[in-house]
Amino acid sequence: MRALARLGLDVTYNDQVYSVRLSNAPNAAVAEVLLPEGFPVEAKAFKQLATLANIRHPAGGCVCRACATPDFHPGDAGIAIGSVVETQDMVIPTAVGSDINCGMRLHVVDLTIDEFLAKRDLFVERMKGDYFFGTRDVTMTAQSMRALFQYGVTGWLDAMLDQPTGSVVKSDLQQLAIESDRIFLNGSMDGDWKFAPIELVPDDGLVRDGSLATIGSGNHFVEVQRVERVENRALAHAWGVREGQLAFMIHSGSRNVGKYIGGMWRDRAKAVWPKCLKYPDEQIFPLSTHSHPELVESYLQAQATAANYGFVNRLLLAELLRLRLRSVYGDVEAPLVYDLPHNITLREKDRTWITRKGASPAYAGQPVIIPGSMGTESYLMVGQSNPAFCNSASHGAGRLRSRFDLNRRGASQSEAELGLTGVDCITLRSERRIEEAPAAYKPIGSVIDAQVEAQMVAVVARLSPVLTFKA
Repeated sequence: MRALARLGLDVTYNDQVYSVRLSNAPNAAVAEVLLPEGFPVEAKAFKQLATLANIRHPAGGCVCRACATPDFHPGDAGIAIGSVVETQDMVIPTAVGSDINCGMRLHVVDLTIDEFLAKRDLFVERMKGDYFFGTRDVTMTAQSMRALFQYGVTGWLDAMLDQPTGSVVKSDLQQLAIESDRIFLNGSMDGDWKFAPIELVPDDGLVRDGSLATIGSGNHFVEVQRVERVENRALAHAWGVREGQLAFMIHSGSRNVGKYIGGMWRDRAKAVWPKCLKYPDEQIFPLSTHSHPELVESYLQAQATAANYGFVNRLLLAELLRLRLRSVYGDVEAPLVYDLPHNITLREKDRTWITRKGASPAYAGQPVIIPGSMGTESYLMVGQSNPAFCNSASHGAGRLRSRFDLNRRGASQSEAELGLTGVDCITLRSERRIEEAPAAYKPIGSVIDAQVEAQMVAVVARLSPVLTFKA
């Protein structure tokens, strides 16, 4: 607590919830962080959240509420991962950043673990080609790329039904259309292809996008799992999930498109800051509906454009895997359970928005996917709509140690100390196993238990890792 006080923070702790505020700001807003007892208190993350809670725009607009989920940890761009903020009359492009619509996708497969392992090597070699060596074919027409950016999954599917290209010619497009009902917002937001990088939206011809259907770096992954235990049999049955099934989970987002759009709007928000005022100390620049309503709407549409790309990116990562499963194991259906974002601003009501930075929507009855590390269980949950945490849940376990720290010290630690014993990690970079070792993450069980106790989510099923692809 002394370290927090030195940073100018007032902090109290009660019933697993930290309340934090800036001590040197009059009438400072209070932010709340759900953290189990014994979890590390990261001063930098607390400072970032308390600062975010007090963002105002001089023309009008404020943060109404700020909170954080138990995977809370510092972010590189001044926004703590796990932050959730409700804003009125303003949006904060930096609060989403460049990894727009990073999210989770989960499928189940009617294969046993023994059936899978019998042909594991052949499957892995084919997937390495698609994910690492560029043998995937996700060629698009100019029209399908524009439809992708404009309308997301639904627009892209319509274009593909008219003129299928690439490996999608082998896909069951009717199955993909039916599965769009199992994507948050149907995977379709109000985008505009004019916000996309110009090289991806030519007037005609074919587009070969090197980022589409790629995993990405950092904590992104594709993981084959086993449904280890079902806790809520009624919901699991309704969602098509059974004990003993194989599953595959995907964590990725909008890749270079998100970087392009996120960076553009970070700079635009800074450029329209009132010239007569000094820049905010924290370098976080909101956009106000009072001074620039047209820019607020343009940002939301640009963000939706990147989000649409993120939804289709996850769909194609999954479809490449599903096609390889069928080529190796026969005619498996591998239906979608759910796909949802955890890095996005969504309109809550008129002139009010919820921004989640590394946090998932968790509305009542909605599936929520919370991964552990590649050596620990992941969880399929159901949302409980807890308004105290803005109807949100964590997007994972949360980092405990930085990648730099793991690379520096990992060489001196054993596989057991890093939690890598028995971990099957498929990667071309040996350092990725170290950077993403289970020891880098908080204990997922405690993260889940805290949220269940707080009635944010409830457990539907537990999934154990079989093998993990890391780019």
